[in-house]
Amino acid sequence: MNSPLIQLLVLAAIAVFLILRLRNVLGTREGFEKPPVPAPTLQRSGPAFEVIEGGPDLDITDHFDEGTAEARALAEMKRIEPSFNVTDFISGGRGAYEMIVMGYETGELDNIKPFLSEEIYESFVDGVAAREDQGLTIEANFIGVREMSLENVTLDPDTKEAELTLKFVAELTQAVRDAEGEIIEGSLTDVKKQKDTWVFARHIGSDDPNWFLVSTDG
Repeated sequence: MNSPLIQLLVLAAIAVFLILRLRNVLGTREGFEKPPVPAPTLQRSGPAFEVIEGGPDLDITDHFDEGTAEARALAEMKRIEPSFNVTDFISGGRGAYEMIVMGYETGELDNIKPFLSEEIYESFVDGVAAREDQGLTIEANFIGVREMSLENVTLDPDTKEAELTLKFVAELTQAVRDAEGEIIEGSLTDVKKQKDTWVFARHIGSDDPNWFLVSTDG
């Protein structure tokens, strides 16, 4: 075997040895990979935030002073049903108000019946029927709720039935047309302000999550 061939085999063996050593040290990678970058260490510049147990519940005290009858009723409702949230209730009440107002104005009561007490539903049916008997129709456009507040809260300690009173100030356009289609009251362009005080009720802790409108007189 000549000398050049021996040298070539020796160099090849050294190359294989180096490749194996490098693979053991670096491992194997597929494709292009950036070298790992150590994650930055997060540091607080101030004191750690602490949740104070037993402090005021802002979800309640945003609406009623701590210690009032209304605040105590809300706190008891939360104790019975931890998922209950005042802010969520008010948000839902805003949506329900628009839906119920427009359902009554258009006479489409089937869509809002699940949210009405039997007494309120019957009064709505009578009101719509009276309009139809006179050949009257209402054309309305709900613009929005401009003001809204939680006015009162009660909770029956025995039945666990809660009643929450919401006050609404809304804006809408409303026109009443006669059988010939002529506007006899209201306007399609003039915005009117409507004020309502409604009471919603529900048995806290029940499986039914729906609140029912039980009074439109406050």
